[in-house]
Amino acid sequence: MGVENPAEQAQILLRTRLCNPNFIYTIFSDSPDSNYSKLKYIMSSSVTEACNNSALLLGPRGCGKVAILEMVIKDLLQEYPDTICVIKLNGLLHSEDNCALKEIARQLCIENQLVFSKMASFDDNSQFVIAMLRECGLAHKTIIFVLDEFDLFTQGKQRLLYSLLDAMQSVTSQAVVVGVSCRLDADQLLEKRVRSRFSHRKLLFLPPSQEDLQKILQHALLLPTESSLPPQYVAAYNKKLLNTLSDDKFKDIIDSLCNFDATFNHLLRFLFASVCRMDTKSGFLSLDNFKTALSSIQRQPKLEALQDCSILELYILVCLRRLEGKEQETTNFNSVMKEYKDVHNSFQTTDYYARNVCLRAFEHLLQRQLISLVDNRGHSQSVEFRPVRLLISSHELHQGLKAYRSCPAILHKLLDLAV
Repeated sequence: MGVENPAEQAQILLRTRLCNPNFIYTIFSDSPDSNYSKLKYIMSSSVTEACNNSALLLGPRGCGKVAILEMVIKDLLQEYPDTICVIKLNGLLHSEDNCALKEIARQLCIENQLVFSKMASFDDNSQFVIAMLRECGLAHKTIIFVLDEFDLFTQGKQRLLYSLLDAMQSVTSQAVVVGVSCRLDADQLLEKRVRSRFSHRKLLFLPPSQEDLQKILQHALLLPTESSLPPQYVAAYNKKLLNTLSDDKFKDIIDSLCNFDATFNHLLRFLFASVCRMDTKSGFLSLDNFKTALSSIQRQPKLEALQDCSILELYILVCLRRLEGKEQETTNFNSVMKEYKDVHNSFQTTDYYARNVCLRAFEHLLQRQLISLVDNRGHSQSVEFRPVRLLISSHELHQGLKAYRSCPAILHKLLDLAV
């Protein structure tokens, strides 16, 4: 049965858009100064001019490096069918040279319908890859090597990188090496012999600017006028949305979102959460939808865990924070109890509990992962003698105490003194 409600149709359309990186990033593909255009020029020149290239895509996680790369590869495969072979590696899986070379050989075999030998040695795979580079070059076929988490490939002797880049020095090869990394100094991690063979082309990906944010918001959320949706509904929806986007309260929501995490991925998660909360009866995205979405994606589990703590557990956390402020080398249950007793004697607090009760509260904090053991050694020791560390920051603890309904005022004072 089809969806008859136009609001439900609109919601499905918007969610489909937000889950499709190709749609989201197409607004940046028109500009000649965009990373998309620059990367496409570098990679397409290898196909059209039969040359070798290498480039690094650098920037924080979630800024669209892989999405733009996938767009470029998809466009090149459409423009130059049967002349491009894509080999993908990930540093988290293939940082070891032998493993990486074996994976390259495996993918090349699949691409060219050859039989892959699992028993082949490093030298066998290396010779096979060099031979395939030569054969593909003679056939005017470009091999694109995508090395995600590029910085992890620089660990060790870098034999893989050297082998690839050295093989690309030959006039018969036709290949592109594209490294993707969140480390801006990734090229500095290369050995001298590898760096000398690298082209040093770097594209920097940054979180969206205010202008880019407005483009993305309108591009992702405005409904198309030419669609199966009723024209009157589309006009009313778009007018309502533009009014919401220009509202100062909405701008405050976006500012709060960007202060927390300014990347494209975080923005798209926020928009998806907002669209999921759209009222299908009214058929419009309201300011409340965006507010609710913001609070849902900015959940702080540690602050929520603090709300379930007892008063005694809060005392233990504050004592741990005070001991950290004193830069005490080792902190364990015994040192916490000593600090707890000093606080009681100094301020004559009414909340003072027996040692065995405090130990149970201490163990409960360990279970809630608000504190943790420093290491796994000393399993034979009792918990009260093993060193621990606080897993919640001073700011989070302060915010948690403020939100705690029946928090004793002395805890706020003790925490302020510790800062």
